[in-house]
Amino acid sequence: MSTSTNRKAIECLEHNEYDAALALFQEALNESRDVQSLNNLAWVYYHEEGDIEAALNLAKEAVELHPTSHFPYSLLGEMLVQKERWEEASAVLADSIAIEPSREAYNNLAAAKYHLGEWSEAADLFLKSASPSDYAMYSHIYCLIRLGKSNEAKHKLDAFSEQDEDFVGEVHAAELYLELQCFAEAVRWYEKSWNTYYKTPDWVCRYIYALVQTNAVEDALKIAEACINFKQEDIQEEQAEVCSEDWTESDKASYLIQLEKEKQQYAQIMNRISTGFVPPMKFTTSLSSRCYLFGCSRHNYPEYAG
Repeated sequence: MSTSTNRKAIECLEHNEYDAALALFQEALNESRDVQSLNNLAWVYYHEEGDIEAALNLAKEAVELHPTSHFPYSLLGEMLVQKERWEEASAVLADSIAIEPSREAYNNLAAAKYHLGEWSEAADLFLKSASPSDYAMYSHIYCLIRLGKSNEAKHKLDAFSEQDEDFVGEVHAAELYLELQCFAEAVRWYEKSWNTYYKTPDWVCRYIYALVQTNAVEDALKIAEACINFKQEDIQEEQAEVCSEDWTESDKASYLIQLEKEKQQYAQIMNRISTGFVPPMKFTTSLSSRCYLFGCSRHNYPEYAG
């Protein structure tokens, strides 16, 4: 790839001259279809254009050239995880780590391993990518719980602190305590989140469940009733909403159905809990990303020299 063309493209990108940058990255690919031009245009298509299919094809072609940098492997692996192509992602990200380990590759490989049911490997990989109290550590602890390693999980969860820079959040901490059946600790963290989190049935119903398990039935009833009222207010507000091109009658009708469904979840939760229902935890893996542009001046990345 012409280094001068790449530098010009990077410079345009830095100055938010996106159309000019894209044209230059495409020009560089026409000049030389090499690792750098394929990788950089793939990154731009993925992160700036949102064209993951075009980006995938370019990144695959870059990897087929057996680059000595982890950038093309990390980028391709990230996209494969987003596409939920877990087996392919695992292989590519393992190659990335073999060249140069990175927190992003560890996290994304952990996500792939988790979805493949390889929880022990996922737990180890999440730990390698984790910072204190962050989402990767939360994911690591969740894997430990799935593996039956409750003591180790609780020991690590007890170390979570709201003061940590990347603290995952009170609800996430509460969710893990609930999975460990540490109901008092779960309630404590849920209480902290009550005035700051948007209230959705997936975690509020678990809060109510935790309260019931600590014999705080009156508090559980109050929470359920409050949420029913919140949803009724949302329904009334939405019914009064004026539709437009951006918010059609169909959009409005669908949203009202959703709100009514959530209201019913709150209305029914106490009865369901009394029959033995345990609200399930909603766990999702998180994709980790970064800049993989060869020659990026902002991150002081060198141009590719394979």
